[in-house]
Amino acid sequence: MSKNLPLLTIVVPCYNEEPTLDETTKELTRIMDKLVSNKKINNESIILYVDDGSKDQTWGKIEEKIASNRYVHGLKLSRNFGHQGALIAGLETAREFSDCVISIDADLQDDVEAIIEFIDKYQEGYEIVYGVRDKRDTDTPFKRNTALWFYSLMNKMGVKLVPNHADYRLMSKRALDEFVKYQEENLFIRGIIPLLGFKSTKVFYNRKERFAGESKYPLKKMIAFALEGMTSFSVAPIRLVSALGYLMVLIGIGIAIYALFAKIFSYTVSGWTSLMLSIWIVGGVQLVALGIIGEYVGKVFKETKGRPRYTIEQNSYLEKHQEKYPDLMRNR
Repeated sequence: MSKNLPLLTIVVPCYNEEPTLDETTKELTRIMDKLVSNKKINNESIILYVDDGSKDQTWGKIEEKIASNRYVHGLKLSRNFGHQGALIAGLETAREFSDCVISIDADLQDDVEAIIEFIDKYQEGYEIVYGVRDKRDTDTPFKRNTALWFYSLMNKMGVKLVPNHADYRLMSKRALDEFVKYQEENLFIRGIIPLLGFKSTKVFYNRKERFAGESKYPLKKMIAFALEGMTSFSVAPIRLVSALGYLMVLIGIGIAIYALFAKIFSYTVSGWTSLMLSIWIVGGVQLVALGIIGEYVGKVFKETKGRPRYTIEQNSYLEKHQEKYPDLMRNR
């Protein structure tokens, strides 16, 4: 092992990424070789693939890479726990044996060259380095505008997100040690990291087209992810329901005055319109309110059960450190 050089682990969540793994491994290996040859990282640094219950031959591909590539190790989850669950599994596994950890998706849309700058910033003393998209040219106008709306809304709700940052980041061991203290099941990682408060900076890069395969975040999942973030970090939606309730009371008073006026002056036929409007408005608000409250109740229900966020089936990363580097394990 190289003394006094940081041991880096690159965590790569994978779900049905069989078509991309050859190219992803090639690109990440090239970056690792460059960092090692320039004496910026320890030569025992790792690429850790986390198979999130893939239905294709993703794990078989990972095992091939483990056998042929000195950097590659794998973590196989027992089923699909979702991207955030797989990412948490990789981060919690890697933190025990790493000085710093970088998370990146397997689709090669995030520019791997930025990893070199991540390490430079880490060596300058930054504990967290955010990969931030310089442009959103590869997005559709709809996705680009809704993303900007989401960041603006979250900021107004008091959630301090880093705009145009997903899960491409570097975290030091100290930052990871604090991160794992957040044990809630509904963990919105992008909102948690800024809360840690450690010295941080940004690295800007241009996002590329997906190398192969299909996006794992269609519109339905994007909406669910946005709702998860909103309800995990803010009670603003419930307060909005309260405000709507007060507004409906005022509207109800107005309708009551109008109904009495119509009754006194015998405009009875016109009451049909106000009745229908009030039924639809009140009914709609009630359904929305119940849905928002139900979202929070559901989160409380999940948290009280205390179920694990992931289950590991196979872990070549841990086996390596236990069998080959017991001295490293004693020092961690």
